[in-house]
Amino acid sequence: MNFKEFIQKSYIRPWDIAIILLLTISSFLPLVVFGIQNTAQDDASKQAVLKVDGEVIKVFELKEDGPTYTYKYEAADGDYNLIEVSGDRIRMVETNCGDQICVQRGWISKAGETPIACLPHNLFITVEASDGSEDGSLIY
Repeated sequence: MNFKEFIQKSYIRPWDIAIILLLTISSFLPLVVFGIQNTAQDDASKQAVLKVDGEVIKVFELKEDGPTYTYKYEAADGDYNLIEVSGDRIRMVETNCGDQICVQRGWISKAGETPIACLPHNLFITVEASDGSEDGSLIY
């Protein structure tokens, strides 16, 4: 039995093949759309926001060719966090909390990425885009 005889004896019709091809090709559409969105998001200016107890303490500008520097946040009760900014990314370098999970988190650089959280100090660092690509952001 050759291929032509197999097609003639099966229940597959020419339109069935066209529909299967159309559905297969359209299943890759979300990949293309989200890929285009991510490249547009990389072009946006980004900033990292340091919040303690829900209050904004400092805003770091994240630029690709930006400088590398450290910032030390020190609370009144002696808690401290040493934060490093290197170009368009940010991380927690050192802290005096017990679990050190925020230090192990590593670098973050994309808007919407899981924030760096130091729960014993109630400190959060989030990256936000200024192009309106995330919920709640405004463009002026």
